[in-house]
Amino acid sequence: MITRKDEHKIDTAHNLFGGNGEISFTRIIQMPEELYNKGRVFSITTLPKGSELGWHIHKGDGEYYHILSGEAEYSDNGNTVTLHAGDTAFCPDGEGHSIKNNCDEPVVFIALVIYN
Repeated sequence: MITRKDEHKIDTAHNLFGGNGEISFTRIIQMPEELYNKGRVFSITTLPKGSELGWHIHKGDGEYYHILSGEAEYSDNGNTVTLHAGDTAFCPDGEGHSIKNNCDEPVVFIALVIYN
């Protein structure tokens, strides 16, 4: 199966999990069945300058962020670190995280949510 670039659905969200700004999601998959029901999100996420995906706790799943470009402020259970292109962060079941773009360049990352 091939999905061409222009066939991917792009969603936007405002103030997601109480964060600021608009975030866009290019859906690599549309339905959990495409991950054999082992996850629910596989997307390329873009945070423009000043945007953030607010603090949230994972229950029954965990989430990977793999940074493709830009520089992000990442809260790993309240411990703030800077993520750069090539870095990967994982938030396991029962823990929380957030991600914010304080720079001029957009932050682009792959988000993958997998079930515990």
